[in-house]
Amino acid sequence: MTPAEFLELLGQVRGIAIVRAATREAAGKAMEAAVRGGMRIAEFTLNTPGALDLIREFSGRPDVVVGAGTVLDPGQAEAAVAAGARFLVAPVVDEAVIAAAARLGVAAVPGAYTPTEMLRAHRAGAPLVKVFPAPAGGPDAVRSILGPLPFLRLVPTNGVTADNLAAYLAAGAYAVGFVRSLFEPAELAAGRWDLVEARARTLRDALRAV
Repeated sequence: MTPAEFLELLGQVRGIAIVRAATREAAGKAMEAAVRGGMRIAEFTLNTPGALDLIREFSGRPDVVVGAGTVLDPGQAEAAVAAGARFLVAPVVDEAVIAAAARLGVAAVPGAYTPTEMLRAHRAGAPLVKVFPAPAGGPDAVRSILGPLPFLRLVPTNGVTADNLAAYLAAGAYAVGFVRSLFEPAELAAGRWDLVEARARTLRDALRAV
C-alpha cells in the first residue's frame, strides 16, 4: 500500500484504532476485538511490549491496515516497516522520521499541537498531521487552524469520542484517532474484549453516520 492509497482509505473510513497496552496479549486481544467491531485501520504503539510482533501478525490480514505509533527515530521506523507497518505515527514533529517514512514508502503522521508545528510537519513532507493531544478548543480549534491553513490534513486523537467525532469531522478534520474512547485501560486489564468490540461498533456506526 502506497502513501496515496493509505490516504484514500483513511479518507473513506475516517478512523484509526490506537492501542497502547501493558502486555502484548492485552494489545493483541484488544485490537482483535476492535477489528471484529469494524475498525479497519490499526495502530500499535511501539512502547507496547511485542508491538513489532503484533504489527507483523496483523499486517498479514486482508481486513486491516496496520501502522506503528510512538515512532521516535529512523531505526524504529525501519523496524516497523520491515514488520509490515504501512504508516508511522509520532507524538512530535521529527524531520528525520518524516524523511525515513518517505524513503521507506509509507505515510508519516507526526504529532503537533500548534499551527507552527503543523506547518513545519507539512513542509517536511508529512501528508497527515496528528493533532496531539486533541486541542483544548475542540472542533472549533480545528476549524480555526484550517482557516488559514486549509491544505493540512489533520487527525485529532486522544480526546475524540463517539459524541464529538462528528463535530471534529464537520470542522474539517481529515480523520480521527481513538485511544481511550475505544481501549479503556480498566477494560483491557479485566479482559473485557466484548466491551471493546461494542465500543468499536459504536464508533464505526458514528463514523458512518457522518
